[in-house]
Amino acid sequence: MTLFEVVDFDNTIAIVRRRTVLTLAILGFLAERPLHAYELRRHVSDLIGHNRPVSDGALYPALQRMHRSGLVERRSEPGDSAPPRQILTITDEGNAELLRRLTTPKEAEITDGGSFFTLLAFLSLVPDPGQQAAVLQRRLDFLTRPASFFQRSGAPVRIRDEQDRYRRGMLVMARATQLAERAWLEETLADLGQAS
Repeated sequence: MTLFEVVDFDNTIAIVRRRTVLTLAILGFLAERPLHAYELRRHVSDLIGHNRPVSDGALYPALQRMHRSGLVERRSEPGDSAPPRQILTITDEGNAELLRRLTTPKEAEITDGGSFFTLLAFLSLVPDPGQQAAVLQRRLDFLTRPASFFQRSGAPVRIRDEQDRYRRGMLVMARATQLAERAWLEETLADLGQAS
């Protein structure tokens, strides 16, 4: 499953998730520094497009929506031997929207790994360590709930109970990843607690 696929095949949910992640990535990168669209697409693709590159057909409509909403501004910059380039900058409204999205993420942005990683990439832009910790705590709470890719009789299937070697492999890899993430979250939460 890639970042933009949804298990329930509801195309509306997939589009909303893609737009949410894309908007967050655009605002986050522009909060770091002004970029022209080509640079921005490359940065966004590096972050969220590792399985499916971000196309111009997704990026430019998103930028148009964000420009109409007052979240980003465009200005022309003369090129040396090329036509002028459009430089994108985040506005004060865009910064406010970015901080809102980072400090009060939707449940899917906490539970979906790709969405959470996009959020995590820009969480340091939140100036309050307590607000950073609250987001990390939500992810840790999610990771400590019993879960599995598979269910039997309404209960998550444990690694030791899975007979299929490939499904067992999925569970082993997911558990290792989850344990590493939980350890990092606990360590970071402890550090943030000391910083407050």
